[in-house]
Amino acid sequence: MSPTLWFALPWNESAAILETMPLQKSKRGPAWWARLKDEKLLDLRFCDLGLTLDDSPVATRVRELYEELKARGLQYRPPCWLSSDWFSPTEGPGIAIPFYLAHSRLMRLEDRQMFSVEGGTKTWCMQLLRHEAGHAYETAYRLTRRPRWRKTFGSASRPYPEYYRPKPFSKSYVLHLDWWYAQSHPTEDFAETFAVWLKPGSTWRKDYQGWRAFKKLVYVDELMTELSRKAPLCTDKSRMDDIRDLEMTLREHYAEKKSRYETDYPEFYDRDLRKLFSAPGECPRRTSAAAFLRKVWPQLRGLVSQWTGESPYTVNLVLKDMVVRCRELDLWVDRPENEIYVEAAIMLTMQTMNYVHSSDHRVVV
Repeated sequence: MSPTLWFALPWNESAAILETMPLQKSKRGPAWWARLKDEKLLDLRFCDLGLTLDDSPVATRVRELYEELKARGLQYRPPCWLSSDWFSPTEGPGIAIPFYLAHSRLMRLEDRQMFSVEGGTKTWCMQLLRHEAGHAYETAYRLTRRPRWRKTFGSASRPYPEYYRPKPFSKSYVLHLDWWYAQSHPTEDFAETFAVWLKPGSTWRKDYQGWRAFKKLVYVDELMTELSRKAPLCTDKSRMDDIRDLEMTLREHYAEKKSRYETDYPEFYDRDLRKLFSAPGECPRRTSAAAFLRKVWPQLRGLVSQWTGESPYTVNLVLKDMVVRCRELDLWVDRPENEIYVEAAIMLTMQTMNYVHSSDHRVVV
């Protein structure tokens, strides 16, 4: 397949997600809010949705996680519940799962708001569940108090940084979630190592042979063998931010969530945009550069997100700035669109990476 044709292929993350996570019919009938338009839906509170984990598609994924733990000889099953986002509280062991995975209508809303559905595919969801299970085991067995745990992963009391700067070629950490997340903090290092160890059919003994991370995996393997014979030390069953108790509206939630990604971005070089497009006097006014970018927006956003591993929301911010600046400079398309598409994808990739590396990666706790 030629590079030009490959660039032109559409990339629709939403369709793929909704195909792999089909809606499970509710035992209580259709959700009354499922037919609301986004603007009306955003005004609802979390507690108004009436969602339950057991009556949702993601319940199947939780059962798979429990089976994976059982297959490894682990008896403890971290409690799971629906909340506003992915997290595992330090106050008590457990896994909070984002509300949107409980209904396809909410997954579509999440995609339109954030241009991505974190955990929306089976593979992605299981990756996150294994990671959060690592945190839950760490809390349940108070692992951070163990001298060997601290020697292996570092001090858990080290303040969580708001940002971290990863070393992409480091062999001291496993590779699991995007952006070398194991490097962000000792507790994330453990959770990522646990997730790699837990995955069914994992070939970590082969894949990480010769890496410093191999010793961490061996330690986790030995540690879990020990814990398989012990009851957890902490069994607090309180559910932090259970969706049934959250009175925040979806609109307020998304405003706060988007603010995590919005940081200052350096101005685009006008000369780069002028190389890509043309001034009005240099070509017939057929299609404006801004209109062209809006037309190919979903494909460009998905493609560059896939290439860079960066959040579609972050790519979207960069692309939005490109459209605004093209409009301000009054730039136009003067060449075949498939040719410009390739160059626009390259430019968007470069600008996204500039954006990402202009500040360190944000830690998502």
